[in-house]
Amino acid sequence: MSGKHYKGPEVSCCIKYFIFGFNVIFWFLGIAFLGIGLWAWNEKGVLSNISSITDLGGFDPVWLFLVVGGVMFILGFAGCIGALRENTFLLKFFSVFLGIIFFLELTAGVLAFVFKDWIKDQLYFFINNNIRAYRDDIDLQNLIDFTQEYWQCCGAFGADDWNLNIYFNCTDSNASRERCGVPFSCCTKDPAEDVINTQCGYDARQKPVSGISLFCHLAQGAFRRALEYAGCCGSICDTVLSSSLVKEVDQQIVIYTKGCVPQFEKWLQDNLTIVAGIFIGIALLQIFGICLAQNLVSDIEAVRASW
Repeated sequence: MSGKHYKGPEVSCCIKYFIFGFNVIFWFLGIAFLGIGLWAWNEKGVLSNISSITDLGGFDPVWLFLVVGGVMFILGFAGCIGALRENTFLLKFFSVFLGIIFFLELTAGVLAFVFKDWIKDQLYFFINNNIRAYRDDIDLQNLIDFTQEYWQCCGAFGADDWNLNIYFNCTDSNASRERCGVPFSCCTKDPAEDVINTQCGYDARQKPVSGISLFCHLAQGAFRRALEYAGCCGSICDTVLSSSLVKEVDQQIVIYTKGCVPQFEKWLQDNLTIVAGIFIGIALLQIFGICLAQNLVSDIEAVRASW
């Protein structure tokens, strides 16, 4: 008997501590995200007045940190403790939760591809809803500014979408200095400027009055005379040389005139391979995690069955 060794089922240490180590990192990242989110809410006074959560008309970016951090914390805790303590319940919960996330991602991807027009409409509604709340929350303001600067866009489908905001609309009743303007993030960048001009968007959507606009008007007059000499009728001339055309040419010198929805579509088409690669990589990691967790559960149950 002393020379014989019993070879029964055993738990793989490699799988066990790989799951443990990976989820420890995931767990701490979740805690960090939650901490950042709660700190941001504390700075804005939300934690001292919970009812103010519903006061913001637009999207609060802090929710991203809280939701992502919460999911990462739960997954990390279940995977980490489940692997370390060989707890099959936590490991199965980890697998199922990860599987649900994978299924939701897959469903969202398919629906986004099938219902592209509906997604575009929802994105347009979402952006315009946040344009209305631009000045209501500093985090939302920073998010919109970053988006417009990164994609070199203004508004959902154009600069005139900023008429939805009470500070930037062009109505006569608007007494704001930002009337008929846009945020500085809509402004085209001058490489020679080291300091951001936060007032560059003032009056950007007003009727052309600048020296450049005067040149455009003079050119318009000369072009009109040329068309009339060629026998162009007045209605066609008025259509071709409308003030909106001159206004758009004038705006393009100062601000971005393309909307963020078409710019996002263009960016997505230009970077489709990279975006698809990232999503496939995330999906493979999730499938790999589910397989490892299920493998570890099988090992633990096999060891317990041999007792």
